[in-house]
Order: sequence, then structure tokens, then C-alpha cells
Amino acid sequence: MKQTIGIVEDDPNIRDIVKAYLEKEGYHVTEMESAEAAWELFQQAPPDLWVLDIMLPGMDGYEFCKQVRKDSQVPIIIISAKDEEVDRILGLELGGDDYLTKPFSPRELVARVKRQLTRWEVMNTNTASAAKETLEVGELSLYMAERRAVWRGAEVEVTAKEFDMLKLLAQHPNRAFSREELLVQIWGEDYFGSDRAVDDLVKRLRKKLADFPLETVWGYGYRLRKDGIES
Repeated sequence: MKQTIGIVEDDPNIRDIVKAYLEKEGYHVTEMESAEAAWELFQQAPPDLWVLDIMLPGMDGYEFCKQVRKDSQVPIIIISAKDEEVDRILGLELGGDDYLTKPFSPRELVARVKRQLTRWEVMNTNTASAAKETLEVGELSLYMAERRAVWRGAEVEVTAKEFDMLKLLAQHPNRAFSREELLVQIWGEDYFGSDRAVDDLVKRLRKKLADFPLETVWGYGYRLRKDGIES
């Protein structure tokens, strides 16, 4: 069965190019020029992945991403003419799985679509076996099937990448991970971005989890200090 990609983009030229490249790879593509139309599709027959523009008439891409994340973790790749760091961070914080700045290579977008769909399939395959799994390290509790994080008795709203980072660190307390290792483990071996994505993710986790002992290993990467999370 063909996987369906939803393109939410108000520029018909970009829609046509992206659609052509994705269909060439065997995907079924649904095009929409507004977030309102995409929201109707989400409620009726959601696609397997969204390619989402930020600058849209009416509801913008940020708000659409936020609404989708209330009910679904389906992959979202954001495409945007906004290339400022604050825009990229905001898109990822609201639940985007990847962020691609216009103008972009259609081939690169296709590669990112493939990577996100592979990760989504693996996560769904592992859901059943992880249904009863809870990872607890000191005052941090991670509920795998629900992908919920609880810190010091309070649930913390985290994105998919933030949860993956917490899971990896909690599984290996006191181990130092290089930025390159974290990129491979969390974003995948074929990630095209820089290791600044790791630093951005760490900043967001530190902001959300007060006094969480996620330490910087200068000139190398990060580690979760075990004695800092024990009750």
C-alpha cells in the first residue's frame, strides 16, 4: 500500500515540484493550499507524513503543527522561507520533526521524507513490545508506549525528539555522548543538518525540566549525571 504524503503549501509551483518528486518515489500525494484544508483532512483521513509550510494564509503552519501534536505524533517536516534560528527552534518546539529552509533541493526533501517514515515505522513496530515498559531513573519516569515524561512527580510536555533524548540518556546514565553520536541516535545516520540541533534540543530540555542534571562535557557533548537524579 502506498504511503500518503500531505503537502500544505500555498505556492502552487512548490507544490507541483514536491509532488512530482514524491510521486516519482512511489508515494501518494495530497495537496492543500491552507492549514484549514489540511485540518479537515487530518480529522478524516490523515496522511502518513506532513510537508508543512509555515507562512500560510489564515491559520499558519505553527498553529497547525501545535493542533496536530495534541492528538498525533505523525512525522511533520517543516519547510519555510524563515531561516532565523528562533524560527527553526520554534518549529521544532511545537512538534516539527525536521526543518528545511527554502529554497531547498527536492531530492533532499525526498531523503528526509524517507528517513522520517522509516523512523515512524520502527516506532510503531516497537509500540506493542514497549506497552508495559517504564524507564525510571531517580525522579525521572519515562512511559514508553505513551511517550510521556514525568520529572519530580509532574508531567512535562516534550516533543518526539526531546523524549528520544531523555530515553537515550536515561538508558545510559553517566555516559558521555558526543554531539555526533546524539545526532545519529536521535536524528538518524542520514541527517543533513549540523550538530547545533543537539545544542538546541538540550537548551529546550533544560528549560522544561528545572534542575535536570544534563551536563555539558566541554568540547565533546553531554551526559546525564546519575547522582543528580537519584531520589
